[in-house]
Amino acid sequence: MFNNVVRPAWSGRRLEKQQRDREASDGSLQWVVSRASSYLLLQAKTTMAVDMDTVREWLTWSFSPSLGAIVFTLLLSLSLPIIFHLFLYRQRAAVVVPSFVLLGPSGAGKTTLLTLFERGTPTATHTSQAPQTVTCNLPAGVTAESHKYRASDDPSTKRERQIDVTDTPGHGKLRQHAYDAIASATSLKGLIFVVDAAAMSSPQGLAEAATYLHDILLALQKRHTGAKTSKGPAGIPVLIAANKLDLFTALPAQLVKKRLEEEITKIRSTRAKGLLDSAVDIEGDDEDREWLGEGGEGNFNFGQMKEAEIEVSVIGGNASAKGEEKTQVEQWWGWIAQQM
Repeated sequence: MFNNVVRPAWSGRRLEKQQRDREASDGSLQWVVSRASSYLLLQAKTTMAVDMDTVREWLTWSFSPSLGAIVFTLLLSLSLPIIFHLFLYRQRAAVVVPSFVLLGPSGAGKTTLLTLFERGTPTATHTSQAPQTVTCNLPAGVTAESHKYRASDDPSTKRERQIDVTDTPGHGKLRQHAYDAIASATSLKGLIFVVDAAAMSSPQGLAEAATYLHDILLALQKRHTGAKTSKGPAGIPVLIAANKLDLFTALPAQLVKKRLEEEITKIRSTRAKGLLDSAVDIEGDDEDREWLGEGGEGNFNFGQMKEAEIEVSVIGGNASAKGEEKTQVEQWWGWIAQQM
């Protein structure tokens, strides 16, 4: 019974002691935190005062008529343009490489032209079955349009002479690769439609090239007119490269242009007549009934494509060479440089 009475008293005094110790500990911790905060605040004010005094001294010295201040100001004025130049042309992000797509009928010489662009010399090739992309450099003496007014020793000029060229199969069943390449290109600057200038004198060769070209131009036109905004996307320029001019039966570039325009006129007329005779007038099919050029009437010419901001150029050349013959691709390189 004695034990039952005394034990609670000892327990109470023990709890009171623990409570006093805890309060003393908390008070000490608060005192330490308060002193540390005061010290840090004092140090911050002191540092700020020192920094402001330093800035004030520098400003006073820089505006003083002393020789040192004058020399410092002069050096700063001369170095700022150099620093600005380095920031713009050396420290900027990587430049997106311009891209071009090669397309045209099978056997026109697209793959031969691709290897010539890449290696600088003609190489034997075979018919492509899949698209391939290579990185090429502009040849010496050819300057991109955007770099005409830059110094020749500008380091960015050398870095930005590269282009990506994608070769696409010309077989009728594989031409979807060309449309996919056009749609997926990140910085597409132009299309190079390669035709065999010697094949333009035959009805079959002319019809195949003109039909493919008609479909490509129509796709580019729909891309422009089908935009959701009032101003469509920028037009993609097209180069019709009349290849194999070294052959005796090859037609000159201007005659190739005329033959293609005449054949596209026939194709457009035939397709327009077929659409009108089909008597299918379902609402919402206007896009499928769109025809190339100005309303689909009269004679077609490549100048009509300017309404869709598509500039079409026809330039002759030769991507292959035998014996002592030389390739003729300088004007094609010049056209590429103008688009960059």
